[in-house]
Amino acid sequence: MTAEPLPTTPEPLPTTLWPVPPQDGYTVDDLLTLPGLPPHTELIDGSLVFVSPQRYFHSIVIDLLVAGLRRTAPPELRVVREMTVQLDEQNGPEPDICLVRAEAVTSRQQTRFDVADVSLAVEVVSPDSESRDRDTKPHKYARAGIQHFWLVEMANPNDHPVVQVYELAAVTRSYALVGIHHERLKLSVPYDIDIDLADVDNL
Repeated sequence: MTAEPLPTTPEPLPTTLWPVPPQDGYTVDDLLTLPGLPPHTELIDGSLVFVSPQRYFHSIVIDLLVAGLRRTAPPELRVVREMTVQLDEQNGPEPDICLVRAEAVTSRQQTRFDVADVSLAVEVVSPDSESRDRDTKPHKYARAGIQHFWLVEMANPNDHPVVQVYELAAVTRSYALVGIHHERLKLSVPYDIDIDLADVDNL
């Protein structure tokens, strides 16, 4: 007589342990000290925002703009990419590019900049973050007093970047569109800038 096989307990499904937010939401200090957060996690209104994998367009456009900005940046400014900017205790977005005062760069180990040190924030629109890039983050940058904002999108059919340039209206604390640049980004503020946007094809 053959013994009946003993019933087996199914293997438990793998689980992911997500951090439980505090009652009043996370702070920027939490964002920068919580272990195991994915790269480029942002803090918006006390909530953690995780970033999806980026398109190649996103990467090469950041490279193009960073190189162009650094080429003519005055010594009192630094061009940084993908660094947390502390707007207040519960908002720590990560612009794709920003201009900061040189004095604000205090260490190779620093992980954030204060909004008062930022004169330009740049967002390259991604499919997963379109609403944040177009609406949430520009609104918060303006309310926090960042003087200049660029919104960068892909133009069809050639997949070249189009840069929408905004400046802060001090009275309303909102951004006003001052130009849309398709082939060449040539500006005199916040300093003299001249970037051939078609150079993205060479990256």
